[in-house]
Amino acid sequence: MLSTFLLLFILTTGTQVYAVNPDVSNSEEAISAGKTIFNANCRTCHRLDQKNVGPALRGVTDRHSIDWTKRFIRNSQALIASGDAEAVAIAKEFNNLAMPAHEFLTDDDLMNLLAYIEYGDKADPAAAAAPTATEGAAAAGAGIPSEYLTVILGVLVLVLFLILVVLGLIISILTKYLNNQKLDAADEEFINQKFEIGKIFKSDAFLIIFTTLLVAFVVKTALDELYTVGVQQGYAPKQPIAFSHQLHAGQYEIPCQYCHTGVEIGKSANIPSANICMNCHAHIQNVGGKEGISTEIQKIYNAVDNNQPIEWVRIHNLPDLSYFNHAQHVAVGGIECQTCHGPIQEMEVVYQYSALTMGWCIDCHRTTNVNAQGNEYYDKLVQLHSGSKQALKVKDIGGLECAKCHY
Repeated sequence: MLSTFLLLFILTTGTQVYAVNPDVSNSEEAISAGKTIFNANCRTCHRLDQKNVGPALRGVTDRHSIDWTKRFIRNSQALIASGDAEAVAIAKEFNNLAMPAHEFLTDDDLMNLLAYIEYGDKADPAAAAAPTATEGAAAAGAGIPSEYLTVILGVLVLVLFLILVVLGLIISILTKYLNNQKLDAADEEFINQKFEIGKIFKSDAFLIIFTTLLVAFVVKTALDELYTVGVQQGYAPKQPIAFSHQLHAGQYEIPCQYCHTGVEIGKSANIPSANICMNCHAHIQNVGGKEGISTEIQKIYNAVDNNQPIEWVRIHNLPDLSYFNHAQHVAVGGIECQTCHGPIQEMEVVYQYSALTMGWCIDCHRTTNVNAQGNEYYDKLVQLHSGSKQALKVKDIGGLECAKCHY
C-alpha cells in the first residue's frame, strides 16, 4: 500500500487552486486507472482534498517535480537517507514516520495515480448541498412516526369507550320507558332481570373461548421461542481489544477488504491477524494525537512480541449445515458489506445486524436483482433469461435451490 503518510510531501490542505503540471494527463482512462491504484494503495490513509491519517494529496505536482514525486513514492526512505533537502524537511515535519517502498509501481502506474490525484473526484459544491435541500422531503416520505400511531390508537380507544357509554344510556332510557308500559309478567321479569357477571364466567361458552385463547397463546409463544433458536441478532460480545469500526471504517474509511482479506477470494472473510494491524500501528501508537502508546494498541504489540494470536470472539456464525461463500456474493454478485452486516462504519462495538436466518436469505434471493452488467460470469444466464420481461433475480439463477446452501 502507499501506506500511512504516503506522499508526506504534501503539507497544505484546503480548497486552494493548484497549477497542475501539464505532463499529467486529464483523460478519463488515466483518471480511472489512477483511482484503482489509489483505492488499492493510498485510500487507507489519504484523501484528495482533506487531511485524514495522512495529508491531503491534490496539488502535489504544483509543489514538487514529477520526477522527485515518483522517487519519493517508490522509496521515500532511500530519498531521505540520501540527504535530499525536501525529503529530509518532510521527514522532520512528520516526526520521521516511515512509509514503505512502492517500487512495484511502474511509470505508467505513477502517472495514472497523479492523474487521479490532480483531476479525480473533485467535489461539486452544488451536489454536496443537494442532500440538505431534500432532507425535509426524505423525512416526509419516511412513514408515520410511532408517536402519531400511539395518539391514533388512544383516540380509537376513547371512541369505543364513548360508544359503550352511549349504548348504556340508550339501554337505561329504553328500560325506564318499557317499565312505564303495561307488560305481562314474563316480559316485565325479562326487562328487570339483574346482570350477574359470575354467570358469564361459569358458562360453557366462556370456558370454551377462554381455553381456546389460552392454548393459542401458549402455542404461539412456544413457536416464537423455537424460531429464535440459533438466531443471535443483536449479539455484541466483548472483544479482547476495543477495536472501533466507527473509527477505522467510518472516520478513516479503511476498506473492509483491507483487513478481511479473504472476502473476495474465498468462503470466509478472515479475521485479521496482528500483522495486518501492524501495517498501520507500527507507526500509529495512539489516537487523537495523544502522547505515548494506547493501552489497546499495546495489546497488539504484546501479541506480536509473544507470537500469540489475538483471540477475537466470532460474532457472525452460521450453522454447520449451511454453506455461504463470501467471494460469490462480494466479488461476483457485487454485494456491499453493509447489505448483510448493516452500517458497520457507524458501529463502535460490532453486533450482528441481520437475522441471518434461512427465511432472511430466501427473501433476499427473491427480491434482489442480479448485477449482470459488465460481468461475464452471468452472460450465459442473461442470454437464457432474455425472453422474460421481468428483471433477472437471484431466484431465477438457482437462488432458491436447496443444494445451493445445503449439500
